[in-house]
Amino acid sequence: MNTAPSPASPLWPGSGAHLLEAVRSWIAQDPDAETRQELEKLVATATDPSAGEKAAQTAVADLAQRFSGTLQFGTAGLRAELGAGPMRMNRVVVQRAAAGVAAHVLEVAGGDAERAPRAVIGFDSRKNSQVFAQDTAAVFTAAGLETLIMPRPLPTPVLAWAVREYDAEVGVMVTASHNPAADNGYKIYLGGRAVEDNGRGCQIVPPHDSQIAAHIDAVGDLRQLPVAQDGWTVLPYLVESHYLDAIVPGGTGGTRESAANPGLPGAATAPAGAGASSSPKIVLTAMHGVGGPTTVEALARAGFADVHPVRAQHTPDPTFPTVAFPNPEEPGALDLAFELAREVGADLIIANDPDADRCAVAVPDAHHPAFVDGWRMLRGDEVGVLLGLAALRYHAGEAGAVVANSIVSSRWLGRMAAAAGVEHRETLTGFKWITRQPGIIYGYEEALGYCIQPQTVRDKDGISAAVAVAQLAQQAATLGRSLADELASLAVEHGLFTTDQLSIRVSDLSLIPQMMTTLREHTPTELAGSPVVEVRDLANPPADSPLPPTDGLLLLTADDTRVIVRPSGTEPKLKCYLEAVTEVGDVVDLPAARTESTKRLSAVATQLQALLSA
Repeated sequence: MNTAPSPASPLWPGSGAHLLEAVRSWIAQDPDAETRQELEKLVATATDPSAGEKAAQTAVADLAQRFSGTLQFGTAGLRAELGAGPMRMNRVVVQRAAAGVAAHVLEVAGGDAERAPRAVIGFDSRKNSQVFAQDTAAVFTAAGLETLIMPRPLPTPVLAWAVREYDAEVGVMVTASHNPAADNGYKIYLGGRAVEDNGRGCQIVPPHDSQIAAHIDAVGDLRQLPVAQDGWTVLPYLVESHYLDAIVPGGTGGTRESAANPGLPGAATAPAGAGASSSPKIVLTAMHGVGGPTTVEALARAGFADVHPVRAQHTPDPTFPTVAFPNPEEPGALDLAFELAREVGADLIIANDPDADRCAVAVPDAHHPAFVDGWRMLRGDEVGVLLGLAALRYHAGEAGAVVANSIVSSRWLGRMAAAAGVEHRETLTGFKWITRQPGIIYGYEEALGYCIQPQTVRDKDGISAAVAVAQLAQQAATLGRSLADELASLAVEHGLFTTDQLSIRVSDLSLIPQMMTTLREHTPTELAGSPVVEVRDLANPPADSPLPPTDGLLLLTADDTRVIVRPSGTEPKLKCYLEAVTEVGDVVDLPAARTESTKRLSAVATQLQALLSA
């Protein structure tokens, strides 16, 4: 006869009775009928003898994983699969997180101030995003925070702008950005009295994350948590328009003025003398997210009216029906955009991720080895240096100006900044580090994130980046050039920086520390035939390092090939960032230099794959 395991059975990990008690306690506190039923069904399967041993084992393992710990703040806050339990995103996790955030804000910004700490909350169109935002507003209001909430699903950059615009002590954005449809997440920003000047409007960094976590751990039975039924303020629908006023100053939906610095304050338009013939025809995809209408309007305000949305991906849809992963970097994600671009004869493709804080760019480039049917997607580093060039030109000679990028991004911007006499800084991965650099005028990271206007939005902003890219393309066209031509010129002047990435996705997160241990214990002495001349363990930086410790390993070879390996902060995978540098004497030397660099990186990737998969 088949029998399901009891909590005392060896099939239950650790103390089965303790796990079952934790599950039942969670069910009792959960305000969501859907996730209560999810756990009740698993408990029934795990304890009912008629369910069968295999089904019971599966249910027990599922429960054990869900209750194996609690979600921790990663590179971009909390992010996980929707579902019941402390290792999933759900209303219990969100209400506890909101209570912890509120307690922290009151601790660091309460006191005897003339007004209560202010909070602003945004949300995207994913499943439960609005519910999580309303739960947060109810907890914040009950805790004594003056709370403002967005009127509808809007892009993450609108929320990031609002934190500074409304002088809020805290901002919360409910989104899982470019993660799969099953996920949701919770980004936290600090501002106002809660943080120092350079951090206002940025996402949280230590020690705020651990302090918030401690407050979350102190939250007792959720049924005793004060939750307001009303009392928060819903922001007006015009909030989106006010954000657009900030990132496209002087935009008139068709009138152009001269501008030397695309996307930066005071410069929202094309260079003087530009005619209609130089205005690019743009294909835009919102990747089923919330950025479509906002980006179309931003481009229109900057004078770009010839915009063709990918209709099948323009309306928000939390199921993301046309893409396996709603991330412009993923293979196949831009297929529909390429198809439309060929159909309409476009000059430029722009893609936002679902919450529109990232921006991908594709251009006609039949001379590049990576092109497909005449088009290729630019790497994040290529867009990063193009936008960086604009910033360096605009701020040339400006005292205290700083450009920055994450350590895993290309070294290209650093070489350009040195030539321009502008300070360059490398930071840890994540815009929470990039945008809090004193004197920052521009920052980027290779994962399609660009901070064009740090005084307006202290985070990556795919909408202002889209406008800036369109302006760059237009400016190049007035000189009979393309963005590909601009990149070629940068390669001749500063060297060809070729980047690639190897990602090893895992189903079991415990495999990632094991792979990092393997790499540390069996560090290669050569890569693609070039001796490794430097090994830097980023988890143990020297005392004079400007970077705090982070889990990662950097390898540098004699031929200036660089490899950085680190766990992803948002997805279950190990990421290897590869870069080769090749000096180029003339544009005619570029094809050979590209071939050499690509071959070198391919060999390095194969070598790393074999080592880490062993």
